[in-house]
Amino acid sequence: MRFPHLFAPLPLRGVTLRNRILSTGHDTTLPSDGTVNAALIAYHRARAKGGAGLIVTQVAGVHETARYTSHLLMATSDDCIPGYRALAEAVHAEGCAIFSQLFHPGREIMESADGLLAVAYAPSVSPNERFHVMPRALPLPMIEEIVAGYASAARRMWQAGLDGVEVVASHGYLPAQFLNPRVNRRVDGYGGSDEGRLRFLREVLEGIRAATDERFVVGLRISGGERDDEGLTLEEALAACVAVEAGLDYVNVTTGTSASVGGAVHIAPPMAFSPGYVAADAGVFRKALRVPVFVAGRINQPQEAEAILASGRADMCGMTRAMIADPEMPAKALAGAVDDIRACIGCNQACIGHFHRGLPVSCIQHPETGRELTYGDVALALSPKRVMVVGGGPAGMKAAITAAKRGHVVTLYEAAPQVGGQALKAQLLPRRAEFGGIVTNLSREMELAQVQVRRGVRVTVEMVQAEAPDAVIIATGAVPFVPELPTDGQVQIVTAWDVLERKVKPGPRVLVADWRCDWIGPGVAELLAREGCRVTLAVNGTHAGEALPLYVRDNIVSELHRLGVEVRPYSRLFGTAGDTVYLQHTANGDAVEVEGVDTVVLALGHAQVDDLSEAVAALGIQVLMAGDCLAPRTAEEAVFEGLKAGVAV
Repeated sequence: MRFPHLFAPLPLRGVTLRNRILSTGHDTTLPSDGTVNAALIAYHRARAKGGAGLIVTQVAGVHETARYTSHLLMATSDDCIPGYRALAEAVHAEGCAIFSQLFHPGREIMESADGLLAVAYAPSVSPNERFHVMPRALPLPMIEEIVAGYASAARRMWQAGLDGVEVVASHGYLPAQFLNPRVNRRVDGYGGSDEGRLRFLREVLEGIRAATDERFVVGLRISGGERDDEGLTLEEALAACVAVEAGLDYVNVTTGTSASVGGAVHIAPPMAFSPGYVAADAGVFRKALRVPVFVAGRINQPQEAEAILASGRADMCGMTRAMIADPEMPAKALAGAVDDIRACIGCNQACIGHFHRGLPVSCIQHPETGRELTYGDVALALSPKRVMVVGGGPAGMKAAITAAKRGHVVTLYEAAPQVGGQALKAQLLPRRAEFGGIVTNLSREMELAQVQVRRGVRVTVEMVQAEAPDAVIIATGAVPFVPELPTDGQVQIVTAWDVLERKVKPGPRVLVADWRCDWIGPGVAELLAREGCRVTLAVNGTHAGEALPLYVRDNIVSELHRLGVEVRPYSRLFGTAGDTVYLQHTANGDAVEVEGVDTVVLALGHAQVDDLSEAVAALGIQVLMAGDCLAPRTAEEAVFEGLKAGVAV
């Protein structure tokens, strides 16, 4: 066996996990009314069927004050039991174990159901920096209610047939707030000393054990250091785990905190972080504890997990985003089909990025994720067709794959020597090489689907007429948008593509004009700053990375700050004269001048390329379109529209 440690069973009290692959608790935004629904069951069933050893479901609130978002699950009433029972039965039917996270956020309140600011509670009046929440200190009767709420929630999960629960003390949530002496400044029995600060967690664990039976698994998730000046340290977290170990069956180690922008990046670390970077922290816990230790944090490939397990730093690996990208990753790894795994690229766009926008979980590479009820099983076509796909970017590749899986005979044409489209350029940005994995993954899927690929061929209407396909899917992409700007030619004006393709040599003083507020402008600014240029990033938005997933944006902005890049928000590019770039403040129209500039780099969006659709339709051939040729957007829309086109043909 290629991965002997990864596929070794793991006994935990009343259940034996079939392997060491864990889907950690993560909010899917699939539930709509606080209870388990069909969409959530289908989502987890897909990962159980794909071979996961353990699924830990998203947080379940244990008290009415635990509502940190408008769409979390609640376990405060027996009404939740039927939904959890159906979920447990679906997951168990696929041979996978299932636990639920039990949760109270304390002061970490993101939003309320009706848009009003909620009353948040914490051990002490310690403000939250990230959400700007000033909590009330928990009164003793409410502490008792919340402790009882954990026990009642665990009893409901036990009655529903789940195998265990996991108490969430990670990321600065309520149990961690009690443990943290910089947050918990109480002088009663729940503070004032290490033992006092432990009391809340002890009572929670004792209550859960008393409310369930001897076979029910009880675990703890905790950050092995919250990576924030005011956060729980690794030493404090470890001491707490040692103190309560007798009441635990495992400890699940992560890192970071929800309480600060810098700490929250680690909740779903983007591709800028090294794979498996939390394993070193987990190793400290494993040396000190007798119970199994789990770890999560950018473990996207089976070989990475195998190395962590083989080194003795953990007993189980959280591979959540790996299974969001490819639910069948465990089964493929077990079969040795590693090249067939659709590896997560850490973009954060449709997984945690969707959560922050209040949207159901998905994946830019695998839009079937979160849409299992609609696209989980793509039916074969009633009659096979000859399908011509024009354009080999992500949209065209996904369209070709989907159409071929449905039984059509598919040929994809790409004008360039290599498929991949703009993804080939995206991977050239600093710390974003992993984005190129989308090309590798889709290329392999085309190969497996037996799509014929013709590279270096620019399709014309005459070619379509000669080939006479039954359907044409157009995915011809976009090119940089270059507006007419008043300029005397003294400042070099180039596009971001020119810089990334090394077609130009920027001077020592560069201004990047960023209209889209996505990866491109900040990425080019970082690239040029690293190469010694003095860079101004002029953002036509309220802040750099405005359109990006939060953790990606925050990581990029921190790097720009370290590199000394000047960021000017509310900036619209107007023109140049001499060595001066003229901007307009977008809020009031005032002129803004930036002097001494050698080069302006345009990151002003893209213009769609479509010179075929009308002419092909005039031939009487079915025409479908996908991606930027419709309207320039992101890889997520491109791949999803490729999926829809492949289904529709």
